[in-house]
Amino acid sequence: MKPDASRLGAWIALLLGSAYFLLPLIATFEFSLKMKREGYSLEAYRVVLSDTAFQQSFAYSALLALFTIVLGVLLVVPTAFWVQLKLPRLRPVVEFLTLLPLVIPAIVLVFGYLRLFGSDSWLPLTGHPRSTDLLLVCGYVTLALPYLYRSIDTGLAAIDVRSLTEAAQSLGGGWFDILRLVIFPNLKTAILSGAFLTFAIVIGEFTLASLLARPAFGPYLQLIGANRAYEPAALAIIAFLVTWAAMGLMQVFGRHRAALKTADSH
Repeated sequence: MKPDASRLGAWIALLLGSAYFLLPLIATFEFSLKMKREGYSLEAYRVVLSDTAFQQSFAYSALLALFTIVLGVLLVVPTAFWVQLKLPRLRPVVEFLTLLPLVIPAIVLVFGYLRLFGSDSWLPLTGHPRSTDLLLVCGYVTLALPYLYRSIDTGLAAIDVRSLTEAAQSLGGGWFDILRLVIFPNLKTAILSGAFLTFAIVIGEFTLASLLARPAFGPYLQLIGANRAYEPAALAIIAFLVTWAAMGLMQVFGRHRAALKTADSH
């Protein structure tokens, strides 16, 4: 195949793929502007953004996303660090375990939680809103585990973990100091990448929050979608923008980190 023909085929494939993703989004955005009969307006967005249920559910999910990120990072970073440093043979096993949330549906996970921590169990965590929130955060950590672990594991693979650890130990640093002063600072970009992915997952999650009866953003989206016409389209655009903002921030921080490394090398 000639180079021009190959380039033309690549452009055609790119245009078809872009149309496949962008046309439904454009149609949804155009429909969200038709709430007023006299023409296009942002009335649906005004109604949604001024709704106290929207504000409360989004703030609730954002707060739980923050707790999920903190708990997930504190769990995954030491684990991935220890596996790379001391237990490299167990790495395939750990990778397999972290992939299980992609195979096991969220509804199976939440029913397991209800059986183990329901009101008639030995540890009834679902009997109080705060303990149910804790259970929901643990569920979110599980759902985000495949993405968070791979992001951090890739970041660890990009640095010389063994040399950094040995250098810190030669200076008298303990394991806690090594993690706090050496490993975490070198994983900022990887942690931020995993954090933004986790945030996007938590904001859009429905099954866990719905079955645990928590006022999260996912159930709010479903409720509005079942009872309104134009507001669900506006909410879909808002959720899309939030997700892509998280992805954009991930790219910005990644490029900023790469630029700093390039400047330091020169």
